[in-house]
Amino acid sequence: MDRRQRKTRNAIFTAFSALLSKKTYTSITVQDIIDEADIGRSTFYAHFETKDELLKALCTDIFEHVFSEEVMSEEHHDFSHHSSFRDKVTHILYHLKEKQQDIRGLFSGECGEVFLRYLKEYLYRVFDEHITAEDNIPHDYALDIAVSCFSETIRWWLKGQNGYTPEQMAGYYFDSIKIL
Repeated sequence: MDRRQRKTRNAIFTAFSALLSKKTYTSITVQDIIDEADIGRSTFYAHFETKDELLKALCTDIFEHVFSEEVMSEEHHDFSHHSSFRDKVTHILYHLKEKQQDIRGLFSGECGEVFLRYLKEYLYRVFDEHITAEDNIPHDYALDIAVSCFSETIRWWLKGQNGYTPEQMAGYYFDSIKIL
């Protein structure tokens, strides 16, 4: 994707996120997105076939960065030398906090369940290698519990409990489920 295409795609994402903060997902039309992004209809359809495809692409864009395998030093945090599960969870929380404006709108309304499904897909990949269950508890059950609790922790935190740092939220999460 060239620079112009990336710029247009970002304008569409920004417009869609802005609309999600004001309107419900089902009430947003492609025309609303086109007007907000100040682009033509053919430009929108050159990037996305449907509004649902746009939602999936926005989630993927957010999660590709948040759940990147390559951990580098970044402006607000540096986890490049940390590899514990707690560090990974805290790092994820930092990225989600940075994207909270986009995510807050995605958690609301009808698209919230779709967003949670995409979020959980990524969480399962990260958590699977770190969750160890007791002999009497099936691994997939322990994994479901860990992922569900963490996704609800994220929802609670980003819906307005912004006074807590990513480190505090990671601590609350691990204290709550006692998985480590």
